[in-house]
Amino acid sequence: MSNEPELQRGAGTPDAFERLWTPHRMAYIKGENKPTGSGPGDGCPFCEIPKLDDEDGLIVARGEAVYAVLNLYPYNSGHLLICPYRHVPDYTDLNPAETAEFAGFTRRGLTALRKASGAQGFNVGMNLGDAAGAGIAAHLHQHVVPRWGGDTNFMPVVGQTKVLPQLLRDTRSLLAGCWPDA
Repeated sequence: MSNEPELQRGAGTPDAFERLWTPHRMAYIKGENKPTGSGPGDGCPFCEIPKLDDEDGLIVARGEAVYAVLNLYPYNSGHLLICPYRHVPDYTDLNPAETAEFAGFTRRGLTALRKASGAQGFNVGMNLGDAAGAGIAAHLHQHVVPRWGGDTNFMPVVGQTKVLPQLLRDTRSLLAGCWPDA
């Protein structure tokens, strides 16, 4: 048996656990880039993102009234958000044309995710209002989360960590290439 000190692979007291370093999550935890108010000029990211080019904004597809963008803090790889350009807080605030395109982009997002990643299922939904858990309640957005059998394992259950196998820019490029025409 050696008297050499044990190599430390993580922080703190040596143990049998490996550590995943996820410093990007700190921005979410601290609420960075969160709007300061409920108006479109109050730092709403969903109003700012469309001003960027697609790669920098992680925009997968643009329509006349809505766009599809990757979630910066995804539940799973390929986690899309469908957002209207217009700054409205509630689904009932959409006009008929916006509602139709919003639904169409949801359908197209499902198709692109199936083609790009072989998703076996999806969680699709909206959190309307602060009480419902909306992180940004002032600007409507719908989540489209791809799912696979066994995608919830010990990492999120025990470690509160999601392992994403691909950079967001690469995921954006892949999904944009699979986005179907209307």
